[in-house]
Amino acid sequence: MKRILLVEDDQNIAELERDYLEINEFEVTTCYDGESGLREGLKGDYQLIILDVMLPHLTGFDVCKRLREQIDTPILMVSAKKEDIDKIRALGLGADDYITKPFSPGELVARVKSHLARFERLTNHKENHHQIVIRDIALDAKSHKVFVSGEEITLTTKEFELLKFLMQNKNQVFNKEELFEKIWGLDAFGDTSTVVVHMKRIREKIELDSKNPTYVETIWGSGYRFNE
Repeated sequence: MKRILLVEDDQNIAELERDYLEINEFEVTTCYDGESGLREGLKGDYQLIILDVMLPHLTGFDVCKRLREQIDTPILMVSAKKEDIDKIRALGLGADDYITKPFSPGELVARVKSHLARFERLTNHKENHHQIVIRDIALDAKSHKVFVSGEEITLTTKEFELLKFLMQNKNQVFNKEELFEKIWGLDAFGDTSTVVVHMKRIREKIELDSKNPTYVETIWGSGYRFNE
């Protein structure tokens, strides 16, 4: 049984979400404030974390940032705030997805299942030829490590998947919709601005000058390309 950590300060909403998740055979632990949610999340005992933005003591943004510094567990952020800046901020801090209230419990369950399936495929995937080396970047799919000029860098799960896909398909151009479907697999629910945020974070980690990238190039009007 997959274990879900639900961090939500509204008890009525938390109970509704918990009930739907438990009906779908998930084991759910609930926390009602940011501090307890952070402590529980850092235990590493959960396959996915559902995190509300507006929480007492620590905001969901703060909790997400601190969780992402130590764990790769998928984080699904929930908020009544619909502004794009909040969504971009959440994704920039390492969240894997962002849902705005109100939403149907069925949509929440669908997103949870999709993220769990994708994360499980990634962690269980074995490749015979697992090393990709392009210029000064070396990616090892088996150990989930990336090195730039011999120094290891830290990537979130989605950043790693996105970089790996681009390196495996070097010199090919992919638009945001194609990348979103390949990496997130949520074209029915998703927002392609996620791709832009993740691409920016990847460039900041692998490029000598992220504003003038030489690896991940933007082909205006077409998409992105990883240059050999």
